[in-house]
Amino acid sequence: MILQFLAILIFGCVSVDSVKDYGSALGKSILFYDAQRSGKLPANNPIHWRGDSALHDCVVGGWYDAGDHIKFGTTLASSATILLWSLYKWKDGYQRANQLTQMYDMIKWPLDYFLRAWNPSKQEFTFQVGDETLDHNFWGRPEDMTMSRPCKVASVAHPASDIAGETAAALAIGSMVFKDKGDQAYSNQLLTAAESLYKFANEHRGLAQTHTYASKSYKDELCEAGVWLYRATKHQQYLTDAKSMAESGYIWALIYTDKQLSCNQLLYEETKDNAYRTVVVNYFHSWFPGGNTKYTPCGLAWAMKWGSLRLAANSAFIALVAADSGIDAARYRQWAVEQINYILGDNHHDGGCYSFQIGYGSKFPRQPHHRAASCPSKPAPCTSADANSHGPNPHVLTGALVGGPDEGDQYVDVRSDYVLNEVAIDYNAGFHGALAGIVHLQAHNQFPTTHNKCPCNQ
Repeated sequence: MILQFLAILIFGCVSVDSVKDYGSALGKSILFYDAQRSGKLPANNPIHWRGDSALHDCVVGGWYDAGDHIKFGTTLASSATILLWSLYKWKDGYQRANQLTQMYDMIKWPLDYFLRAWNPSKQEFTFQVGDETLDHNFWGRPEDMTMSRPCKVASVAHPASDIAGETAAALAIGSMVFKDKGDQAYSNQLLTAAESLYKFANEHRGLAQTHTYASKSYKDELCEAGVWLYRATKHQQYLTDAKSMAESGYIWALIYTDKQLSCNQLLYEETKDNAYRTVVVNYFHSWFPGGNTKYTPCGLAWAMKWGSLRLAANSAFIALVAADSGIDAARYRQWAVEQINYILGDNHHDGGCYSFQIGYGSKFPRQPHHRAASCPSKPAPCTSADANSHGPNPHVLTGALVGGPDEGDQYVDVRSDYVLNEVAIDYNAGFHGALAGIVHLQAHNQFPTTHNKCPCNQ
């Protein structure tokens, strides 16, 4: 009774079962990104089982994409943009969670990589490091890689407006975030790179030539970059450019190759034009119960089998952003928190209270499809035998969000099932951002009443 009374006192009329430790989950997500670091690791590296790797890459640093060791510009830029957006918008959420310093440290890693990947004097932008076939034939630690790691580079003759545009967006938000932090020199460096990279992407239009994570359009990424550069510089041309790139058709999901939802939300915030608002409202009409999106028995919005939790979390993130802009705030916040609650334990898997974020609570995945985590500590070798072992990974990949359950809430924690048990930097991004937004709601006494179908009773 005392705990329930305290929950009501702090959060309003909320069932104590619906309240998770969102700040703890946020801190763990930061650790996942730290575990994905490539390059020479800093002295404050918090992941004891990771060391320096890929020091001879054409562009050193950045994050490995998933359980593999490729650096894809598509997911790197998309993830960084969402993460930075959450820091730009909900800095107080990180402060309340005591994770602000850790977040600044974590998010600087991809920003530094983007600065190295873009060569304005040569008009060349490296958007991928590593070959899919060579990489996927290797099961081992990133520290032990010996295979060739070729690069894909965009130029005037071979543009990559989609990835370059999204990277420019991340750099632009980064410039504002670090200006707010008080690091003016770094902010200026980021903004200079953002403007020149955007110019390159906008003037030499075309899609990146890549087989993995291929995009169908570059307009959405250029729109995002335009809005963020407008916010960073107040130059009207950037906003004019962004408006010209906005589209109002059906949007299936917010994912690394489709940012039209973000584009329209950002433009609505800047212009208050109801045409942009309508796109956002129509999207959530499709995603909310009764729309086109399937729901599992326990209430997860389930859009596809690959990364089902990722898509729900991305939508939860945008729902919280939209709510802050005045779009049906109570409903959007409730739905967003319920989706994150499902991920953190309001489900029936393994008897209930199962977290799909590794390391949160007492029940969580032990065999994520992740090479480095599956390897024993050195000097023991790591081979395909470790991929096929039946025991838990030797290292806990703290903070990672797995792909998630099928449409019937069924999930099997087995390393070989890379559909349900893969982890990836883009899987965590919207989830991470939503966590920051929820802690922000707690800080402002705006935490909603929730009604999860399968609440955790522990």
